[in-house]
Amino acid sequence: MNQKMEKESTGATITELVAKTEREGSQFFKPREDNAHPQTSVHQTASPRPPFQEPGKVYIEDLLRKNNMLVRGSNLGIHFADEYRRIKRPLLSNAFGKSASLLEKGNLILVTSSIPGEGKTHTAINLALSIAHERDHTVLLVDCDVTRHGASRALNITDRPGLVDILENDNFSVGDAILRTDIPELCLISSGKPHDFVTELLASQKMSQLVSEIGERYDDRVIIFDGPPLLPTPQTQVIASLVGQVVFIIEAGKTPQILVEEALSLIPEEQATGLVMNKSEGMTGRGGYYYGYYGEK
Repeated sequence: MNQKMEKESTGATITELVAKTEREGSQFFKPREDNAHPQTSVHQTASPRPPFQEPGKVYIEDLLRKNNMLVRGSNLGIHFADEYRRIKRPLLSNAFGKSASLLEKGNLILVTSSIPGEGKTHTAINLALSIAHERDHTVLLVDCDVTRHGASRALNITDRPGLVDILENDNFSVGDAILRTDIPELCLISSGKPHDFVTELLASQKMSQLVSEIGERYDDRVIIFDGPPLLPTPQTQVIASLVGQVVFIIEAGKTPQILVEEALSLIPEEQATGLVMNKSEGMTGRGGYYYGYYGEK
């Protein structure tokens, strides 16, 4: 896969992408052999809970384990972790690889979809967890879906000040909002309190400065923005203009192609946009996830 893929001006239909998946799927996945290999957990045993909770740290690993996410002791098969490895590798290569075609702001990654309910937040959290396992990178997951608070609800941090509070209050800094967790190398910023003018906040100069600050502060950091779906709100278009890469989630077999194409048309043409086919069993014969670039030749 090329490290930076640009969309053709004419685009590509989802039908063509799925057909391409069948022809070149081996680039992204090995065939699953669930019958040949028993279901294996990501790690066999959960790490013991610390005897005390460190002040200022958010303990989310037990919650994620109960919800069967990509953490130690979860009941996920090893193929699940491998699928996320295949998704994150081109993203990390675009951001940090040794190439002349490295993407500008490649470490800033927006996760979005056409409409609600396609697995966007689930993918964003698991992608962050997968990258947190890397030896050379740290991860900051930012909940930018201020209306639905998907990641904040999933991680039980809706009561914590976050993005809106940073943008609205000059006395509240990024450092005040960042939450350390019991997942090594993973930090969080919640969506913050509800606000009537979210789009205007996200389009402000302060938001642009915030994104630049968190993107440039650490050379090894990946920032994942869990954004709203593209079609119901203009907020995601604003966020897309601030990042280097977009991961676009499609629930295979459910989302109408016309909605996918309409949503993709809202992303800037020069944006490196990766497609994740979620719940794709029956389309490729393998199930799980497919990752490839929109407009890929």
